Amino acid sequence: MTTETRRDKPWLFRTYAGHSTAAESNALYRRNLAKGQTGLSIAFDLPTQTGYDPDHELARGEVGKVGVSIAHIGDMRALFDGIPLAQMNTSMTINAPAAWLLALYLAVAEEQGAPVAALQGTTQNDIIKEYLSRGTYVFPPAPSMRLTKDVILFTTREVPKWNPMNVCSYHLQEAGATPVQELAFALATAIAVLDTVKTSGEVDEAGFAEVVGRISFFVNAGLRFVTEIAKMRAFTELWDEITRDRYGIADPKKRMFRYGVQVNSLGLTEQQPENNIHRILIEMLAVTLSRKARARAVQLPAWNEALGLPRPWDQQWSLRMQQILAYETDLLEYDDLFDGSRVMEEKVERLKTEARAELARVDAIGGAIAAVETGLLKRALVESNAARIARVEAGEQVVVGVNRFTEGEPSPLVAGEGTFLAVPETVEMEAVHKIRAWRAARDQAAVDAAVAELEAAAREGRNIVPPSIAAAKAGVTTGEWGEALRGIFGQYRAPTGVTVETRSQPPAEDVRLVIAELGEKLGETPRLIVGKPGLDGHSNGAEQIALRARDVGMEVAYDGIRQTPAEIVARAAETGAHLIGLSILSGSHVPLVREVMARLRLENLDDIPVVVGGIISGEDELVLRNMGVAAVYTPKDYELDRIMIDMARVVERSLAKRAEARPAAGRPKRERGRRAVR
Repeated sequence: MTTETRRDKPWLFRTYAGHSTAAESNALYRRNLAKGQTGLSIAFDLPTQTGYDPDHELARGEVGKVGVSIAHIGDMRALFDGIPLAQMNTSMTINAPAAWLLALYLAVAEEQGAPVAALQGTTQNDIIKEYLSRGTYVFPPAPSMRLTKDVILFTTREVPKWNPMNVCSYHLQEAGATPVQELAFALATAIAVLDTVKTSGEVDEAGFAEVVGRISFFVNAGLRFVTEIAKMRAFTELWDEITRDRYGIADPKKRMFRYGVQVNSLGLTEQQPENNIHRILIEMLAVTLSRKARARAVQLPAWNEALGLPRPWDQQWSLRMQQILAYETDLLEYDDLFDGSRVMEEKVERLKTEARAELARVDAIGGAIAAVETGLLKRALVESNAARIARVEAGEQVVVGVNRFTEGEPSPLVAGEGTFLAVPETVEMEAVHKIRAWRAARDQAAVDAAVAELEAAAREGRNIVPPSIAAAKAGVTTGEWGEALRGIFGQYRAPTGVTVETRSQPPAEDVRLVIAELGEKLGETPRLIVGKPGLDGHSNGAEQIALRARDVGMEVAYDGIRQTPAEIVARAAETGAHLIGLSILSGSHVPLVREVMARLRLENLDDIPVVVGGIISGEDELVLRNMGVAAVYTPKDYELDRIMIDMARVVERSLAKRAEARPAAGRPKRERGRRAVR
């Protein structure tokens, strides 16, 4: 057999991309496809992901920031203008409103004349991981699973080449999951979804086998190279075992573990960011070297994602890495390199054994949905992440350039202007103007009829996708679709994972002493509000700060994600807070912090110091400090005990400043609920 005839076809080359407007993102996609990218991976902004229009109160500051804003079919047309959908493989990272974005996509494909049977791609459509890690859920678990099921059944019947669900373990690892937890929790999610489909009574045995054959996974690959390869081989073998033994699927092709991957972003560092290129390469090898467990599609982060929004050039660098491995090396010319390896076989078996045990534990309490509703899985992830951070803090887990080998030359990659892609604040203003113009130009009677039919389908248990397609064609907006289903299904707030049962790593004794001394100066226990304004669902940092602050002796109020600035200020007044800590990782920190500070002044609470954490550039840090923010923490600030001490000093400086302002009268201790916020 010649080298040419036995060479495998490369995986799909993707970059996760989308920003600001549909037109800007379309231009980016065209450039990337011209550079050799072979598939699209669409990033939507947070209002789109959570079912809000750009002019909704909760969308303020978030429009176009972490992805593209898609508010109606006009935006979807612009997003794919000049891109033939019949020839494209499109992955859409969308979950709670997956049925809606799929409906918009199918409506545009129909306008292009693309045969539905030819369409290829994926809707992520994994709502369970949203409750655990990413936070872009909308509805309660039961109706959310119903929507997931509707998309699966519709596409299996009508769009046969489409992957209706990517079981997403990626964000589980980002939230701190160990390899065993990533295996077990992702497989538990897949089981919950397949059980929902199977027990619905809407599919026969042959149809169910087709459903199983279309389920795919979206995984994460970290830096523990051997472990990650073993994890992917374990995933492959466990999935074959589950689909064969639990569901009776006889066809090996339908039992095949098919997955795409984005390699780990959690391990990317702000310090010495050039090291991230080496990390990304090593992580990519973990999902490509083993032929039996090779990814079907790979998208790589950019080297500077820990600092800001990557530019097209940064994405190109990651794309070229994939192309060099696929086309310049001989990797694709050989069978699996790890078959027969005693080390690999033992590692795989150990992971499988431990994952089966964890899976049984989840099954014993009623499966993944019950584990979400009780908060068990969320607490497990928070505790795993706390243990990981503690290892890094102690130097047990080496991170080059962070806790070891920190001396080095300044990076020329971050010198000068234009290091990151900036989304102007005018994008949001233009989006608000455009959607209001869109609503004014529609046939309102057709919109009302389409929304009424959508609501009727939701109430009656009919598949939600056909009326969603009709609504898309009528000009219904993302926010109107979301509001209609919120009215039927309700809106959900998931457990935070920070409870009295949640275990943290023991803080250092000197930190406890610092907080105790602060309490003596205040005459009461220091009280901290941890707030997450806007739609950012990345709660890992907020959870770890809240957990450590509680364990060093502070009284902490953390109400979870998706708070308005007004709610945060009201909570500060209610609790008599001594410090407000805001966590924002979506790039919307400037407008959201500005509103929080303005509301504090309005309520005469501006003597409460504010600190902010997130992915924040040096320029934006200056902007925040000029607003009056007392401290800014970015990914380089990984030592939680040091942050606790620093926050205590912030409160002490605020206390001293108030004493200087009114030395004679002194300052009474802050009382809970001292003022009702307007």
